[in-house]
Amino acid sequence: MDQNAATLDRLEATIASRRAGDPDASYVARLHAKGLGKIAQKVGEEGVETVIAALSGSEQELVGEAADLVFHLMVLLGARDVPFARVLAELDRREGLSGLAEKAARPRD
Repeated sequence: MDQNAATLDRLEATIASRRAGDPDASYVARLHAKGLGKIAQKVGEEGVETVIAALSGSEQELVGEAADLVFHLMVLLGARDVPFARVLAELDRREGLSGLAEKAARPRD
Protein backbone atom coordinates (compact mmCIF):
# COMPACT_ATOMS: atom_id res chain seq x y z
CA MET A 1 0.00 0.00 0.00
CA ASP A 2 1.41 3.40 -0.87
CA GLN A 3 1.83 6.15 1.71
CA ASN A 4 -1.10 8.21 0.38
CA ALA A 5 -3.51 5.31 0.58
CA ALA A 6 -2.27 4.50 4.08
CA THR A 7 -2.90 8.11 5.13
CA LEU A 8 -6.47 7.96 3.86
CA ASP A 9 -7.04 4.58 5.51
CA ARG A 10 -5.75 5.90 8.86
CA LEU A 11 -7.87 9.01 8.58
CA GLU A 12 -10.99 7.00 7.78
CA ALA A 13 -10.33 4.70 10.76
CA THR A 14 -9.75 7.66 13.08
CA ILE A 15 -12.98 9.31 11.96
CA ALA A 16 -14.91 6.06 12.46
CA SER A 17 -13.48 5.56 15.94
CA ARG A 18 -14.41 9.09 17.03
CA ARG A 19 -17.95 9.29 15.62
CA ALA A 20 -19.64 7.98 18.75
CA GLY A 21 -17.20 9.65 21.12
CA ASP A 22 -17.64 12.56 23.50
CA PRO A 23 -18.68 15.70 21.61
CA ASP A 24 -16.80 17.78 24.20
CA ALA A 25 -13.57 15.92 23.44
CA SER A 26 -13.84 15.17 19.71
CA TYR A 27 -14.58 17.46 16.78
CA VAL A 28 -15.81 14.48 14.75
CA ALA A 29 -18.19 13.45 17.55
CA ARG A 30 -19.40 17.06 17.82
CA LEU A 31 -20.17 17.19 14.10
CA HIS A 32 -22.02 13.86 14.26
CA ALA A 33 -24.04 15.05 17.26
CA LYS A 34 -25.20 18.02 15.17
CA GLY A 35 -26.39 15.73 12.39
CA LEU A 36 -25.93 15.08 8.70
CA GLY A 37 -27.10 18.56 7.70
CA LYS A 38 -24.34 20.24 9.70
CA ILE A 39 -21.73 17.85 8.33
CA ALA A 40 -22.88 18.56 4.77
CA GLN A 41 -22.81 22.30 5.50
CA LYS A 42 -19.19 22.00 6.63
CA VAL A 43 -18.28 20.24 3.37
CA GLY A 44 -19.85 23.14 1.48
CA GLU A 45 -18.01 25.74 3.56
CA GLU A 46 -14.70 23.98 3.07
CA GLY A 47 -15.38 23.72 -0.67
CA VAL A 48 -15.91 27.46 -0.88
CA GLU A 49 -12.78 28.13 1.20
CA THR A 50 -10.82 25.86 -1.13
CA VAL A 51 -12.03 27.80 -4.16
CA ILE A 52 -11.12 31.12 -2.53
CA ALA A 53 -7.64 29.81 -1.66
CA ALA A 54 -7.20 28.58 -5.24
CA LEU A 55 -8.10 31.98 -6.65
CA SER A 56 -6.38 34.31 -4.23
CA GLY A 57 -4.39 32.40 -1.64
CA SER A 58 -0.92 30.99 -1.46
CA GLU A 59 -0.09 27.43 -2.41
CA GLN A 60 0.09 26.55 1.30
CA GLU A 61 -3.36 28.06 1.92
CA LEU A 62 -4.75 25.98 -0.93
CA VAL A 63 -3.13 22.82 0.44
CA GLY A 64 -4.55 23.51 3.90
CA GLU A 65 -8.06 24.18 2.63
CA ALA A 66 -7.93 21.12 0.36
CA ALA A 67 -6.96 19.00 3.37
CA ASP A 68 -9.90 20.45 5.33
CA LEU A 69 -12.20 19.65 2.41
CA VAL A 70 -11.02 16.04 2.14
CA PHE A 71 -11.32 15.60 5.92
CA HIS A 72 -14.90 16.92 6.02
CA LEU A 73 -15.84 14.89 2.94
CA MET A 74 -14.58 11.77 4.70
CA VAL A 75 -16.62 12.68 7.79
CA LEU A 76 -19.69 13.04 5.55
CA LEU A 77 -19.07 9.73 3.79
CA GLY A 78 -18.62 8.03 7.15
CA ALA A 79 -21.88 9.49 8.41
CA ARG A 80 -23.60 7.85 5.44
CA ASP A 81 -21.63 4.60 5.90
CA VAL A 82 -19.97 5.01 2.50
CA PRO A 83 -16.37 3.79 2.59
CA PHE A 84 -13.84 6.06 0.90
CA ALA A 85 -12.81 2.99 -1.10
CA ARG A 86 -16.13 3.30 -2.97
CA VAL A 87 -15.14 6.81 -4.09
CA LEU A 88 -11.72 5.55 -5.16
CA ALA A 89 -13.35 2.65 -7.02
CA GLU A 90 -15.57 5.11 -8.87
CA LEU A 91 -12.51 7.14 -9.84
CA ASP A 92 -10.84 3.93 -11.04
CA ARG A 93 -13.96 3.11 -13.09
CA ARG A 94 -13.80 6.52 -14.74
CA GLU A 95 -10.10 6.36 -15.52
CA GLY A 96 -9.46 6.57 -19.22
CA LEU A 97 -12.94 7.87 -19.97
CA SER A 98 -13.45 11.25 -21.52
CA GLY A 99 -14.91 13.54 -18.88
CA LEU A 100 -17.44 14.77 -21.41
CA ALA A 101 -18.47 11.24 -22.39
CA GLU A 102 -18.72 10.14 -18.76
CA LYS A 103 -20.90 13.11 -17.87
CA ALA A 104 -23.14 12.54 -20.89
CA ALA A 105 -23.64 8.90 -19.87
CA ARG A 106 -24.91 9.79 -16.38
CA PRO A 107 -28.62 9.29 -15.78
CA ARG A 108 -30.60 12.50 -15.80
CA ASP A 109 -33.06 13.29 -13.00
